[in-house]
Amino acid sequence: MTTHTPPTEHAEEIKDALRHIEEAERPDALTDQERERRASLEELRAKGVEPYAYGFERTRFSNEAIAMFDESNPDLHPSASVAGRIMGVRRMGKATFAHVQDEAGKIQIYFKSNDLGERYDLLRLLDIGDIIGANGFVFRTRTGEITLHVERFEILAKAIRPLPVVKEETDPVTGEKIVHDAFSDKELRYRQRYVDLVVNPEIRETFRTRAKIISSIRRFFDDRGYLEVETPVLQPIYGGAYARPFVTHHNALDFDLFLRIADELYLKRLVAGGLATGVYEIAKDFRNEGMDKNHSPEFTMAEIYIAYKDYEWMMAFTEELFVEVARVVGIHRGSAPIQFTPPFRRLSMYDSIKEYTGTDVSKMNEDELRITAKHMGVPLEAGSGVGKIIDEIFSAKVEHHLIEPTFITDYPLSMSPLAKSHRSQPGLVERFELYVNGQELANAFSELNDPLDQRARFEEQARLRSKGDEEAMVLDEDFLRAMEYGMPPMAGLGFGVDRLTMIMTGEESIRDVVLFPAMRPEKIR
Repeated sequence: MTTHTPPTEHAEEIKDALRHIEEAERPDALTDQERERRASLEELRAKGVEPYAYGFERTRFSNEAIAMFDESNPDLHPSASVAGRIMGVRRMGKATFAHVQDEAGKIQIYFKSNDLGERYDLLRLLDIGDIIGANGFVFRTRTGEITLHVERFEILAKAIRPLPVVKEETDPVTGEKIVHDAFSDKELRYRQRYVDLVVNPEIRETFRTRAKIISSIRRFFDDRGYLEVETPVLQPIYGGAYARPFVTHHNALDFDLFLRIADELYLKRLVAGGLATGVYEIAKDFRNEGMDKNHSPEFTMAEIYIAYKDYEWMMAFTEELFVEVARVVGIHRGSAPIQFTPPFRRLSMYDSIKEYTGTDVSKMNEDELRITAKHMGVPLEAGSGVGKIIDEIFSAKVEHHLIEPTFITDYPLSMSPLAKSHRSQPGLVERFELYVNGQELANAFSELNDPLDQRARFEEQARLRSKGDEEAMVLDEDFLRAMEYGMPPMAGLGFGVDRLTMIMTGEESIRDVVLFPAMRPEKIR
């Protein structure tokens, strides 16, 4: 997101957009199929048929209508009304077969001219992609397919842009489904998710699973008495994570604001205010940084903060949470799904680096860490301090080994400016991250509640920023003021809903579990 500018400064862009729309609507800009569909649209209206309906009384989804057929009494023909999108048509003179797809699947429907009279002629004006509603009775055809015999039908939406044609056939020997001309271009699928959902209906299951994951998380928190809250998306000071923010401008107040990078500092304010023993939020966060298969500038986080608990308690709570989500949702992966089976393995940060590199970095200073990173072939950004160097070594040499759920614990203090110092190990903090399938899934602390210590940590972050670390945290005076009024000890947990969905569904890219992922702008005809 860029800084907002007055609308007058975009006058030329607006003119270009309007000109582009006008060019797209010119008859010579349309394909032959689009011209034919628009002609059909006009002919429908000329016949007194409105091709964009206000509604339709559907009584059954496709799978429900099919289930109504009674194998033990095939002469019984139950009535049903279905609605959906035409995905295939076979015209045979005075009879027409079509397949209609809805949220539940597909059903074949059968039109007969003797039943429909003059209205049968409207079928020649229908195309693949059109949405219709049909009333009739369920029967089995001579070829064995359960079908809806149409007694009445309505045109609900005429599609004037054709869908990509996906052809399917069944191998006569193996019975395997073979797909031709699939809508498979990833970038096109992300841009036109609405088309992707129509022609690749199997991906709907990914997003149903995502919705189920979110509802199971919410239920887990609610059942334990924790309060769901909402905190500001636009913040005068961003904080709660290492990240660069998006910046925008508030015209009425005339100052810049930041899209939040985390919910943490506002949720902690609410615990300090005594709103509830525990508060949580499932919400969008935004980070203005690189994009890859595990990172998106806009993503969904769940964060929860619970008073009077520490990170050991939170580790058990986190384990219980993910075991429950896996039980409710199921893991839809390949032949070797991740097993969310307690207890999860626990390994300290320093021990994990030693295990997978053979090098003990726990006593190294900044210069020694730089030399070690260079020998390991780990690139470092300018201004990286001790914590950042250790994090880079861990990311490059350890992360990809952590496939089954593993808690990495006890991080160096310099990596965790919001976590409480370890009660028995100097130089460390009480923090853990949960790694699954080679990536971080959750992050948690015994939360720092000493305002003087917190101020000193923020000042150290300011020093790192002055050395060139753009992701170092910013000092937040209002958050410090809240702490100075007295903040109870607490445990906090944050985790990515998108990454959890990837793990549960077996998708390899975060863009495959986000309905509308961020993309470069395109020019639409």
